[in-house]
Amino acid sequence: MEISSNMGVLNQTQNSSAIKSLYTQKLSKDEVKEIRAELQENIMKFSLDVMTFQSEATGKDIAQLQYEEFQGFLQGIGYEGKPIAELSKDEAAELVSEDGIFGIKQTSERIANFVINGAGGDEDRMRAGREGMLLGFKQAEEMWGGKLPDISQKTMQAAIEMVDKAMVEQGFSIIDTEA
Repeated sequence: MEISSNMGVLNQTQNSSAIKSLYTQKLSKDEVKEIRAELQENIMKFSLDVMTFQSEATGKDIAQLQYEEFQGFLQGIGYEGKPIAELSKDEAAELVSEDGIFGIKQTSERIANFVINGAGGDEDRMRAGREGMLLGFKQAEEMWGGKLPDISQKTMQAAIEMVDKAMVEQGFSIIDTEA
C-alpha cells in the first residue's frame, strides 16, 4: 500500500479494492507498520519541501529556519532563557538539574500532561498516547544508536508512571488485556 502527498484524487476507474474500509476490515500489524513508515517518510519529505520553500521565500538558509523553529519550540514549552548555544557549561547543567526546565521532573510532566490532556478522559486515547510515548522513546534510541542517557531513561519512566497513575485514577486498568 503506498501513501503519498502527491496522490491526488483517486480515479474511479482505478482498482480501489486495495483500500480497506475503516469499518469493515481491520489492517494487519504489518500493514499498520508499513503505513506508519510511509507516513513518516512522507512527513519528512514534506517538511523538507516546506523548509526549502520558506528558505527561498525569506532568503534565509535552512539552518537559520531550523534554529528559529527550535527557538519557537523552546518558547512554547516555557523556556525564556538565553539561546541554548550561548549557555555556559554550568548554565546548561542548571537547566537539566532536578529543578531545571529540562530536568526529569518538568520534562516528564510535560510529556505525561500532553498524553493525559490530549486523551480527554478517553481510555483508548490514553492507551494510544502511552503507546506513542514508548514508540517515540524507542525511535529516539534507534536514532541515538543505542540506549539513551540515564536522564532520558528516568524521564521516560517518570512520564509513564504519571500516565499509569492517571489511568488508574480514571478507573482504567493499566494491564494490557490484548497482549
